[in-house]
Amino acid sequence: MEIVPLGPGFAAELRGLTIHDVAARQVAYERMRAAFEEHSVLILRDQDVTDEAQLAFSRRFGPLEVTKVGSKGEGTNLVVLKTLDEKDNVVPEDHRLALENKANQLWHTDSSFKRVPALASVLSSRIIPERGGETEYVSTRLAFERLDPALQRQLENSFAWHEYAYSRGKIAPDLASPAEQAALPPQLWRLVWKNPVNGRKALYMASHTYAIEGMELKTARELLAELTEAATAPGSSYLHSWRRGDVVVWDNRATMHRGRPWPAREPRYMVRTTISATAVDGLEAMRVASSQAAE
Repeated sequence: MEIVPLGPGFAAELRGLTIHDVAARQVAYERMRAAFEEHSVLILRDQDVTDEAQLAFSRRFGPLEVTKVGSKGEGTNLVVLKTLDEKDNVVPEDHRLALENKANQLWHTDSSFKRVPALASVLSSRIIPERGGETEYVSTRLAFERLDPALQRQLENSFAWHEYAYSRGKIAPDLASPAEQAALPPQLWRLVWKNPVNGRKALYMASHTYAIEGMELKTARELLAELTEAATAPGSSYLHSWRRGDVVVWDNRATMHRGRPWPAREPRYMVRTTISATAVDGLEAMRVASSQAAE
């Protein structure tokens, strides 16, 4: 396996490795997992990817999320991200699918609004537009390390609220359905996630983050906006231009990402699997601290 760095201090392409290798061989998984902990975003090109192969590969990292209510693939372990209706026609710009794609163009980390947040996401490209539609990533680990030490200490002892309906409301007031709102109540997590393998710390925030426990709402949102601006400053991101057959894996504990626009009439079809965080991934420290703060 060859590791080729791509981004500014994070993100790398893995060569000489396939998702089938990782699914079938423990040593291949261990090498990839070590690279994952170090680089946060990993790219595998020219993969022979099917739904079954992606599921087998993803299960190596841990338990898979069940796709939430209201999503394409609901009740399975696959999230289908597409702009095609049941007849494979591209939907208009005011269609719910198109609005959900706009929401995904906000900086976010997957599943921070769930009772069990995500360790990693695996996204594969099946149909891609001729131009546009990239995915952009930033390292919230490097962003944390750039902060003043006094602010670092403050954030390490802070807790932030995350809600799915909040981020969707930035696009359209009713984009989060009543069923989604009922299934996805607000969640409280520590604002800094410490990696248990290497001890490095990362900001844990997203477009879903709407408040900081014990802080006046206006002040909290100003601070969150400042942190997001600092994390996404020019020159700090890796922009992934998709080719068909790409598989990208990223660490939701240590990154934020966003989709980029593409021509409205061009189709795009992607499939995502999401791996739930466990105690091994540092979840218990986040969960216990959050419960204490809520009390």
